[in-house]
Amino acid sequence: MENTQNTKPQSSLHLTEEQKKKALLLGASVVLGMMAYMLSEGYLQLTLYLVAYLLAGGNVLWHALKSCAHGDFFDENTLMSIATIGALILGQYPEAIAVMLFFEIGELIEETAVDRSKRSISDLVAIKPEYANVKDGDNFKQVAPEAVKVGDTLLIKPGEKIPVDAVVTDGQSSLNTAALTGESLPRRVATGDDVLSGSINIDGTLTVAVTNAYTDSTVAKILDLVENSDSHKAETEKFITKFARIYTPIIVLVAVLLAIIPPLFFGQEWSTWVQRALVFLVISCPCALVLSVPLAFFAGLGATSKNGVLIKGSNYLEALNDVTTVVFDKTGTLTKGSFSVTKLIPANDVNENDLLGYTAAVEQNSTHPIARSIVNSYTGDLNQYQVTESTETSGRGIQATVNGHKVSIGNEKAMADLNINHVELDPTGTTILVAVDGKFWGSIIVADEPKADAKAAISQIHDLGLQTVMLTGDNHAVGTTVASELGIDKAVTNLLPADKVTQITELQFNNENPQKVAFVGDGINDAPVLVKADVGMAMGALGSDAAVEAADMIIMDDKPSRISTTINIAKYTRKIVLQNIIFALSVKTIFLLLGAFGLANMWEAVFADVGVTALAVLNSMRILRQK
Repeated sequence: MENTQNTKPQSSLHLTEEQKKKALLLGASVVLGMMAYMLSEGYLQLTLYLVAYLLAGGNVLWHALKSCAHGDFFDENTLMSIATIGALILGQYPEAIAVMLFFEIGELIEETAVDRSKRSISDLVAIKPEYANVKDGDNFKQVAPEAVKVGDTLLIKPGEKIPVDAVVTDGQSSLNTAALTGESLPRRVATGDDVLSGSINIDGTLTVAVTNAYTDSTVAKILDLVENSDSHKAETEKFITKFARIYTPIIVLVAVLLAIIPPLFFGQEWSTWVQRALVFLVISCPCALVLSVPLAFFAGLGATSKNGVLIKGSNYLEALNDVTTVVFDKTGTLTKGSFSVTKLIPANDVNENDLLGYTAAVEQNSTHPIARSIVNSYTGDLNQYQVTESTETSGRGIQATVNGHKVSIGNEKAMADLNINHVELDPTGTTILVAVDGKFWGSIIVADEPKADAKAAISQIHDLGLQTVMLTGDNHAVGTTVASELGIDKAVTNLLPADKVTQITELQFNNENPQKVAFVGDGINDAPVLVKADVGMAMGALGSDAAVEAADMIIMDDKPSRISTTINIAKYTRKIVLQNIIFALSVKTIFLLLGAFGLANMWEAVFADVGVTALAVLNSMRILRQK
């Protein structure tokens, strides 16, 4: 049985087998180097020094040769190789070993840091199910998840992963959905509830009917997002890569000039200036920038995934920093997307039970969400109502005979047909008007309730200094009521899907005050808006496939409060990236000048390169630790 409890993250010092081998070689290099240092000069000392050098730097030399073979003469391995071979020629054996030793230690720190960042994202890969128990006659057989078809019946035992999206047909249990949504609390499910692939069944045995084949299931889509999350790089990452390609050849040219001009034209000692040039090369290596900046963005993606938000690339994470307005769809995004009866307003001589009972009896065969909410709200026995002659009039409502009474249910037009006028509509929801035998019986108010954290989410976004807008197809009264209740700055109502795109465009290209817009939606009609926005965020648990496909970010547990969390992670990631860039360039500039004038030796060059790289990498890892 699989462990269904949340586990602590693995230590950043966790090493793979390959990394352990590297650590052993570096340890052996230290031992041999110290033995050589204690010996007097001779062939034995030289041999030990060379063996220690090869143990520490053999991997670097090999990668340098491969890079040169592919026409790349200016990567960090080549720079380190040239600098240390030059030091060996000058007889600076301990310094050459130290450069390789600390360079490889820095690489080891960087590798373990990257592994830890990847684990925070690739923990999601662990949600991939290995098998499915498919019903075969009276028994169940174990097959690959890819072999499961829509409509198949599966058995999910305690401790097993749910292999594909399905609906529970029998049983009840608690599900661990932490890897999918970031939610630590188990989710209770019973017959009729939808279950997502990748969830872990905790205690009960479930029988489920497959609703999506594996390729269309939640777990397959998440794994695809994870595997391709590094294909969209942030502009800062692209700049650093371009910068290194230009910077490194220039530095090599400067080092060559530094080595030959003073001896050739000013009669200086060749050994002195060659040594300074080698120090210059070690200091100039752009490792700190090339490694720490992508790592910071990768850590940012890992931090968002731990908080239940999947981002399709670091460019979208970086784009969040520039967002000035967050635009929301209403239904299913800020509200639960499921209607319920919130108020009964019977006429003077009508009781609430009769008002709801007669209405539920007429609506019981309808599949409309509002009709279902009315039927579900009635707790009595609908069999006591005999319904005949039921007809529906488009744009008005339903008329039926119930227990011999003529019942009309609908809008103002339906009431006007009965000469019932001046009926007040409730602004808090959709008003269902009911008349019996031509007499007004009252109103039933049906509303889509806001999500539990919606109001807090809007407040948190305002705390970040951002504007909020709600776009909805609902009428003005309902839309403005919800917006006012949640504290949204502006609500635009009565919109068609194409109108929402127009609204986003107007915000983005406003002549007086253009905005960078993030749009949050969940429905299939939100897909065009998600594409149009600068950053598109989709509700992943209940959202449509089209919305998830079109979005740049997926909120896996449908909580609006995840938006401010993600923006905060994006801002913190940018802060760390800027710290690394400023720190690395400042330290290297100072030491390059010191090295050029002979005020920094090879040991100080090691700190200026490897030390700065290690510190920048460790600084990037703070993103994963930040709460």
